[in-house]
Amino acid sequence: MNSGRTVFAQLMDFLRLHEFRKCVRRYRGDHKVQSFTCLDQWLAMAFAQLTFRESLRDIETCLRAMGHKLYHSGFRGHLSRSTLADANEHRDWRIFEEFAHVLIGIARPLYAGDSFGVELGHMAYVIDSTTIDLCLALFPWARFRKHKAAVKLHTLLDLRGSLPCVISVTDGKTHDLNFLDSLVLEPGAFYIMDRGYIDSEQLYRIHQSQAFFIIRSKSNLCYRRLSSRTVDKSAGLRSDQTLQLTGQFTADLYPVPLRRVHYVDAESENRIVVLTNHFELPALTVAQLYKARWSIELFFKWIKQHLRIKSFFGTSPNAVKTQVWIAISVYVLVAIVKKRLKLERSLSEILQILSISLFEKVDIYQALTTLDPQNKKDDSHNQLLLFK
Repeated sequence: MNSGRTVFAQLMDFLRLHEFRKCVRRYRGDHKVQSFTCLDQWLAMAFAQLTFRESLRDIETCLRAMGHKLYHSGFRGHLSRSTLADANEHRDWRIFEEFAHVLIGIARPLYAGDSFGVELGHMAYVIDSTTIDLCLALFPWARFRKHKAAVKLHTLLDLRGSLPCVISVTDGKTHDLNFLDSLVLEPGAFYIMDRGYIDSEQLYRIHQSQAFFIIRSKSNLCYRRLSSRTVDKSAGLRSDQTLQLTGQFTADLYPVPLRRVHYVDAESENRIVVLTNHFELPALTVAQLYKARWSIELFFKWIKQHLRIKSFFGTSPNAVKTQVWIAISVYVLVAIVKKRLKLERSLSEILQILSISLFEKVDIYQALTTLDPQNKKDDSHNQLLLFK
């Protein structure tokens, strides 16, 4: 596979570049472009994500230092920070959004058989958002509070593989419920949400779409208990009830019965009360599915720690969205590489190795599986186990 090619070039083999070119043509991304194409832009921004670059000047300096290796790594245009800045500013961010969805479409079947800790024969998704703080003087379009700016990443996460299926980038003031309006609901799937998404009309829309929701209840919920089921209190369950909403507005907006499960987490001793429209699952499984919602918090923490999305190379909405979607593409690309090469390493370990070996001419599998390829006979096990 290597044949004297750089790791970066081998990494790009996992992309479907013909699909990328379709996205570019759809939005005329390369119209009247002579040298620095959309692919050059994607490669430069992906390099920045993979190697933790801090600025456009940083990207330019590092790539120019590897000038003799760039052509054979896929770059064709002349790179300068002003050219990259203009591309991020003006080229339609939807090119990179659609290509990210192409990669997600490749990755999801690879992780379809993975377990997330709950035996479930349905698709399971988590909905949540995370806020990225910005400087109001530089990002006036992203006003969040009086003296503060921010963008929100509204995310639909597939629990199998922790892969983002849908992401919407908005200003910080956009309410989380607006994201539910845009979702195309999948019949038979479970949608797991925190209490911030409680809205009777939206929950009833999920119910009418023949999908299921599991959502944490609010303490001031008005309801009438219709019936109760026996629960195993040794497993942490406290109650499993069927109820009818009785609030002044909620009763009309959600007119059918709901299920209420009360559970105490043995580890944290937190009391969790969740609502669902699924009446057949065991109560403990309902509670476990809600606990699996923590996967999206870990996903947000991971991308903020390992990808360049907390500081941006441009200040316009187009530049911000371009950078976010290329960051998501890199996350999914690393996930694809992990499965295709059957690697045991974590995504963060793979990313760390790639960050220092992108322009090495070594087989990518060897680079990602060998701790010390030049000294394979080294038997200092104590040193290796120190960081295991």
